[in-house]
Amino acid sequence: MSEPRRLEPSVWEIPVGYVPGMRVPGIVFANDELFAKAVEDRAVEQVANVATLPGIVGASYAMPDIHWGYGFPIGGVAATDVADGGVVSPGGVGFDIGCGVRLLRSDLDWDRDVRDQIGPLVHTLARRIPRGPGGAGLLPLDRAGVDRVLVEGVRHPLARGVGVEEDAAACEDGGTVPGADPAQVSDRASQRGAPQLGSLGGGNHFLEVQVVDQVRDAEAAAAMGLETGQVCLMLHTGSRGIGHQTCTDHLRVIDRLAPALGIRVPDRQLSCVPVERPEAAAYLGAMRAAGNFALANRHVLADGARRAFAEVLGRPVADLGMDLVYDVSHNLAKLEEHEVGGRLRTLCVHRKGATRALGPGHPELPDRYRRVGQPVINPGSMGTFSYVLVGDRRAAARSFASTCHGAGRSMSRTRARKLMSGPDLRRQLEAEGVVLAAGNWKLLSEEAPYAYKDATAVVETCEQVGLSRVVARLRPAGVLKG
Repeated sequence: MSEPRRLEPSVWEIPVGYVPGMRVPGIVFANDELFAKAVEDRAVEQVANVATLPGIVGASYAMPDIHWGYGFPIGGVAATDVADGGVVSPGGVGFDIGCGVRLLRSDLDWDRDVRDQIGPLVHTLARRIPRGPGGAGLLPLDRAGVDRVLVEGVRHPLARGVGVEEDAAACEDGGTVPGADPAQVSDRASQRGAPQLGSLGGGNHFLEVQVVDQVRDAEAAAAMGLETGQVCLMLHTGSRGIGHQTCTDHLRVIDRLAPALGIRVPDRQLSCVPVERPEAAAYLGAMRAAGNFALANRHVLADGARRAFAEVLGRPVADLGMDLVYDVSHNLAKLEEHEVGGRLRTLCVHRKGATRALGPGHPELPDRYRRVGQPVINPGSMGTFSYVLVGDRRAAARSFASTCHGAGRSMSRTRARKLMSGPDLRRQLEAEGVVLAAGNWKLLSEEAPYAYKDATAVVETCEQVGLSRVVARLRPAGVLKG
């Protein structure tokens, strides 16, 4: 087995031959400590396994927050050439299709407007925002409504008076993933999703009241409307049951078909089919539909959170200035044009636990971000700093315009629970000034800060290697967990 080697500071190559059948090398962006953790939990081996996919070009990439996942590592990026037998692999997207992060800024100052109300605010959010593994959302749907959301994304709740038009413009894809095909979403998936629109879910999903603690890029911060001392709201969730069921349904088909097509991969969880196959088109149509549900889900949740702020502060929603900075997914596969070998090619770019990071001047960016680059919302672990980044122009060549998505787990949920109880963690965080509301206190320690990598090291590594730039740092003030 060939050993990994350092190409430059915080860039590691996993050479062809690290596992049999690699078509391209692996590239891991990580400082020494983060790389050692990726080797320890075998995520580097998954990077190498991904490099065996038919049609893969460039390299199998991994972001600094890389950790073990289903087939692909979480934090993995891989692009396959559609015209050269390139495949799509549901493992390269994951079960929470379209999971992502949304950031709202506000006209509220922490010291003047919110500090004395943070307790009532968090508890009102807890009362208003549905959370946990099941349960009904803020905007339950009938079957016709589900189909509309699967095609229209945020446009369906907007048509029902939820949110404001400006929200759509500040979403990736304008709030609607193109090419969705609800006919490829099973009845079971639709039934699971119908009651859940506008719900947070459980696990690592959260809603967090934050304060802008530091601004590092004044021009980009100004474009986003961010300034020091300002109150923001960050939320992280995805497509709930509809995404999980959609992945399960299409994995079953692709897993059976791949061997019949002569596709051999070192891990069955990497099952894949060529993008030009009808089964791939069916999966991509369903995946895009679930991605639209995820966008609409975060949109409805944001509206509920705005109303909670208005209730506690005794001010109309319109007076809060709670505008959307950006909403971006970190679990999607997209057909994109990228230059490979000196010519433009249509690639199927898988991003699993990785965020698209378009650099300044990219034509797909909203006008307000054209000069500075695409906002990237990067949450830390519970009780630690989060970051707002922008895409670096160099990322197009380095990682198919991709960057990190968060802190990334460094230990299992089981191990995290053994180190500290949920109530003990609550007392520790509240002693540090963070107000908490959790649906299950026993499981709270699964999401403890010590269970995650250092978000600061992750974002600074991405900045060092030219994937994204840090714009602002946000500290937590109140956390709502599922």
